[in-house]
Amino acid sequence: MSTSCKGRHAETLAADYVAEAGWMILERNFRSPGGEIDLVVSKASILAFVEVKAVDAYGLESLASSVNARKRRRIVETSKLYLARHREYRGSILRYDVIAVRSGRVEAWLEGAFAE
Repeated sequence: MSTSCKGRHAETLAADYVAEAGWMILERNFRSPGGEIDLVVSKASILAFVEVKAVDAYGLESLASSVNARKRRRIVETSKLYLARHREYRGSILRYDVIAVRSGRVEAWLEGAFAE
């Protein structure tokens, strides 16, 4: 399976998982000129921007650090564009999460993995 196909499959599994947990999927693969956010989800007053990682057997120990500083900046900047386009979420509590998918299932959901 190609890397992009593996990533899309992981994103689908993660989207299904968060939907089953009661979150509303607002966007999948929201793109801006500077980056992409895999999932934008909401529940109550929380708006979460989610990075999905397909990890191998040894990837969970460093899940938070798997999103490097450059990628975090791109996600944050892209989230600002999302908020500019969707003013109805401006009062929401913002969160940046990372979901790890391994062997065809969600292995971990790190809520608040990084901050703006």
